[in-house]
Amino acid sequence: MGKLQEFEITFTNNKVVYSPGESISGMVKITSGTPLQYKAIKVNCLGSCGVSNKMNDTSWALEEQYFSSTLSVADKGTLLPGEHGFPFQFLIPASAPTSFEGPFGKITYRVKAVIDTSRFSKDYKAQKPFYLLNLLNLNEVPDIEQPSSAVTTRKFTYLLVKTGTLMLKARSDLRGYTPGQVIKLATEIHNKSGKDTGCVLASLIQKVTYKTKRAIYDLRTIAEVEGAGVKAGKHAEWKEQIIVPPLPQSALTGCSLIEIDYFIQVSLKSPDAVATLPIYIGNIAVNLTPSRPTPPTPAPRAAPLPAPRSSPGRVTPSAPPAEEVEGDPEEEDLGAGGPVSEAIPTKSHSQQDHTALPPCVSPSAFSYAPGLTFPQSQRCGDAPDGSAPLFCVSTGATIPFFSEGSATPVPTSCPLILPPEYSTWDYPHEPPPTYEESCSSNNSSFSSRR
Repeated sequence: MGKLQEFEITFTNNKVVYSPGESISGMVKITSGTPLQYKAIKVNCLGSCGVSNKMNDTSWALEEQYFSSTLSVADKGTLLPGEHGFPFQFLIPASAPTSFEGPFGKITYRVKAVIDTSRFSKDYKAQKPFYLLNLLNLNEVPDIEQPSSAVTTRKFTYLLVKTGTLMLKARSDLRGYTPGQVIKLATEIHNKSGKDTGCVLASLIQKVTYKTKRAIYDLRTIAEVEGAGVKAGKHAEWKEQIIVPPLPQSALTGCSLIEIDYFIQVSLKSPDAVATLPIYIGNIAVNLTPSRPTPPTPAPRAAPLPAPRSSPGRVTPSAPPAEEVEGDPEEEDLGAGGPVSEAIPTKSHSQQDHTALPPCVSPSAFSYAPGLTFPQSQRCGDAPDGSAPLFCVSTGATIPFFSEGSATPVPTSCPLILPPEYSTWDYPHEPPPTYEESCSSNNSSFSSRR
C-alpha cells in the first residue's frame, strides 16, 4: 500500500443492512508510516443499478443511479505518521430499492474513500459495500389473504380416433408468503378419458426480468414436488405444501431496470396442461387475525301475536325444516364437481436427501431448491437461540460474509442476517406444521359440487 499501513472503512456498530430513510455512519481509518501529502480526503456514498445482456458481466448495457453523495472529510494537508480517523455520515433516500444480485444485473450500495494526492503520486482508494432492505408489507397488497386459483380444461385425442377431456384446477391458501412460511397447495384433476395421465408437477418459480434494450427473462425453479398420474375416468385430488426458502421480495420498488415475479405452476404431462398461480414474496407476513366484530344492536321487542286457532281435523304447519349444508363453503370452492374417487400420492420432492432430516421434522413438509444440502453443523436445534432471522435479502448470490484475500469469512453482527446461498441454507428454526396438522381442526376434503 506504499506509505499507508492501513486504509479501511468501518460502519458504526459493524452494521451492514440499512433501511431507506436511515442514516449510515462510520469511520475512515488511516495508518501512515511516513508523512503523506494530500490535496483532499473524500468519502462518497453511492447506490446504483446496472443490467447487462451477458451473464456475470459488469460492463452494464444500462445503468441508473439512486443517489451519490460526496463528503470532504479533510482539505489540503499532510498526514503525519500514525493513526488517523475521519468520521462520516450520509442519509439514505427513502425511495432507494432493496439490494439485489443476479446473473444479469445488480442493485448495489457502497461507501468509497479516496485520498487525493499530488499530481505525480497515485491516489489511494478503499471501499466497503452495504445492503439496503426496503420492506414489502404483504398486508398492503389488495386481496392478499384470498386464495390464488386457476382452472384449465384440455381436450385431446388419443389412439388416433378417440377424444377425451381433462380438467386441472389448482389453488393456494394465500396470495402472499414470507421466507419460512408454507404454501398449502390443493389440486384437482378430472380425467374424462380412457387414458391414464402422466405425473403431476408443482413448482415454485422465480421470474426475473432485466430490462435491457432487449429484455432478458431469467426463470428459475426454486422448489418442486411431483405426484403420480390419474387413472382413466377418475377424479382425483392432490394436497401438497412447499416451504418458501430465502428469496428476494417480489417488488423492487424504486428500480426500473429489474422486476421480480413469483408463481406456482402446476403442470400435467400427457396430456400437457398447465395452471399458473401468481403469488407474492414479501418481508412482512399476511395478518390473518380477524378483526373483532361489532356487537349487533338489539332490536326492540314486539308484542307477541296470538296463537292461531286450529280446527280439530286440521294441522297447522310449522316453519319448513332447515336445509342441511353439506361440507364447508370454503371447501366447496376447492371442489370442481363430481365425487372424489382417489387421492394422488406424492412421488418426490426437490429435496434430494430425505433421510437426513431430523426426527422432529416430517420429510413431506419440506421442498427446497434442487441441490440443497444440509451440513451436520446446520441441523435444526443447533441454533444458539430460538429466534429465526427477521428478514431475508438474497437471490442465492448475495453474500452474507466479508473476507479479505484468503482470510476466514466472518459473519456480520447485524441482527438482520443476510441468508447464504441455497446450497448452504439450513433448516428453519421452528419446523412448520404438516398439512394434516394444520387442517386437523377442519375437514380438508374436497366437497362435491356440480
